Amino acid sequence: MSAWVPLDVDDCDANPFVQFHRWFDEARPLMSEREAVALATSTTDGRPSVRMVLLRHVDERTFGWYTNYESRKGHELSTNPHAALLWYCEALGRQIRVEGDVERMGAARSDEYFASRARGHQLGAHASAQSTTIANRRVLEARVEQVEARFAGREVPRPDNWGGFELVPTRFEFWQHRSDRLHDRVLYVPEGATWRRERQAP
Repeated sequence: MSAWVPLDVDDCDANPFVQFHRWFDEARPLMSEREAVALATSTTDGRPSVRMVLLRHVDERTFGWYTNYESRKGHELSTNPHAALLWYCEALGRQIRVEGDVERMGAARSDEYFASRARGHQLGAHASAQSTTIANRRVLEARVEQVEARFAGREVPRPDNWGGFELVPTRFEFWQHRSDRLHDRVLYVPEGATWRRERQAP
């Protein structure tokens, strides 16, 4: 794409969630995995880690995803409940950064989402002790077979150690690619009950 759509402060909605949905919707026909976002967490002494997760929830206050609470990211978010998300759309030359505080979703919402998952995904959540060492893939496959036998003929319940996290944003940045690396960056920061928008140098 040779002509990028300029982005100025006045082009952005006063509500960063509305602006997020605007870009997210425009990317729908251009991305095969539009919900994929990079999630950055860190330990209490500031050692970061990052991985891709699927964004499964956005409302007017939070962004949400689901995981094993005993995974590396689960432990890091439990001890240091702050994180950053990065959404990137190469086709439109856009990225959105969101930073904020993280909290666990309520059990009812995690139950509801878990019930909507494919049965194989449900079984995998029980079988995989995420982020722990295993000898080989056969160990994992054997665990799946055991779980499948245990829940044969009935619904698979959500494991107690699996559920959702929500990020409550304290900062947004909308980034638009432009030529000669003179990119457009619009930052949102809280200002009372609203958000202040400002342009940043690329």
